[in-house]
Amino acid sequence: MENAKTASSNTTAKQDSPISKRAQEALHESVDAVADKASKAERSVRETAHRSAESLGETQDKIVKQWNGSEVRRFAAENPVATVGIAFTAGMLLSSLLRRR
Repeated sequence: MENAKTASSNTTAKQDSPISKRAQEALHESVDAVADKASKAERSVRETAHRSAESLGETQDKIVKQWNGSEVRRFAAENPVATVGIAFTAGMLLSSLLRRR
């Protein structure tokens, strides 16, 4: 029975304490403010990521169209052995230039 009285008096003390009530309200306000700012930051990041993905997709489409219409692609498709030879020679030349430094 003594435990019931102690629990009852603790509950009453918590409800009657203006300091703890103010502290509790301040903490709730702080948590709400942080949650609001986090929500806004998340929304901003998501919107930026979405815009970046759209822009990247448009740029990729543009580059693919340019590549499909380019003379280099046509030459590489028509002359695969010559293309490999050119790539090999360019790689050897670049390698020898970088090795001298």
